[in-house]
Amino acid sequence: MTTTTSFAARATGVAARASELSKVYGQGETQVVALDRVSVDFGQGEFTAIMGPSGSGKSTLMHCVAGLDSFSSGSVRIGETELSTLKDKQLTKLRRDKIGFIFQAFNLLPTLTALENITLPMDIAGRKPDKQWLEQVISMVGLAGRLTHRPTELSGGQQQRVAVARALASQPEIIFGDEPTGNLDSRSGAEVLGFLRNSVRELGQTVVMVTHDPVAASYADRVIFLADGRIVDEMLQPTADGVLDRMKHFDAKGRTS
Repeated sequence: MTTTTSFAARATGVAARASELSKVYGQGETQVVALDRVSVDFGQGEFTAIMGPSGSGKSTLMHCVAGLDSFSSGSVRIGETELSTLKDKQLTKLRRDKIGFIFQAFNLLPTLTALENITLPMDIAGRKPDKQWLEQVISMVGLAGRLTHRPTELSGGQQQRVAVARALASQPEIIFGDEPTGNLDSRSGAEVLGFLRNSVRELGQTVVMVTHDPVAASYADRVIFLADGRIVDEMLQPTADGVLDRMKHFDAKGRTS
């Protein structure tokens, strides 16, 4: 089912907001418009998937909203904080304190145990983890028996569980996932997506995920579709079949244009 109704209007609040966001690479004949005046809200306690054809701008959108990449014009807010006003050190602190990240490459330190990898961002920040919250997160992702293992002693799915736990452990305002199941088999991917879904439902977490996989997108509360740097559609309560049909439509338009 597709709707143009503002999803943010029904959310309890806005965790992140992009307004008239543009990202342009190069100049003159070599200029590429990766994002073209994109405006979108990500509601608190909601799971949003970002999809679109290759080159549509979906990863660029996530990286700009997450403070990982600069933007050419427009506005990005995380909570009440406007990213364009922050200096590098302030932006680093914001990412560390308010944002969790899960990447396709697990990005674990091989010399640290699973538990040490989970608490690393807080250790760097000089903050002690909330013990009760940490235990809840570890239990939810099923790592209680693997905390002393190093990454080489864990399967790919277990390593990504560590990455999910690391993102959740600091109780961030929002978690961004960039193809978080891209390196996993279907079973491990489904487990990781289930943990993200549960973090939204049981912990009130906000999750924004870039994916090319309609099955992964079906775990979200909504899917926003990008094409040519613009948001062109939105789907609430998505199903894998519904997302696949929508993606086929975009692919067909691309072949006939």
